Amino acid sequence: MTKPFNMELFLSGVMTGSKVTQQRHLRQARFMQAAIQERWQRDNPWTWQLKHVRWFLTQYLKDHSDATRYYYLLTASLVWKRLGKDRDLVIAPAVCRNLLTVVCSGDRKSAVEQVALQAVRD
Repeated sequence: MTKPFNMELFLSGVMTGSKVTQQRHLRQARFMQAAIQERWQRDNPWTWQLKHVRWFLTQYLKDHSDATRYYYLLTASLVWKRLGKDRDLVIAPAVCRNLLTVVCSGDRKSAVEQVALQAVRD
């Protein structure tokens, strides 16, 4: 019998920020792990491929708000960074910054920000 994968230990080297932020990343990473496990029987991030993370962000979260998808994108970026694959995740950091502006401002979206949102949806 094998031990369950310890997501907290896995992410401990790449997590920064407040305790609440770290807890959110852990909760979301565990949720991602459960969804990918259910769909592809991949029980830990070391076995994940880019298609698994993209599926989670684009298909599994398609009915969630833009803000929720953004925060899961941040968590996915931490997982990908921990795996040593931080350059080829899903979208460029500039798009993440534009998306953060949309999430935090609450203003009407500019054309650039709408493109950033579309990049996350696709």
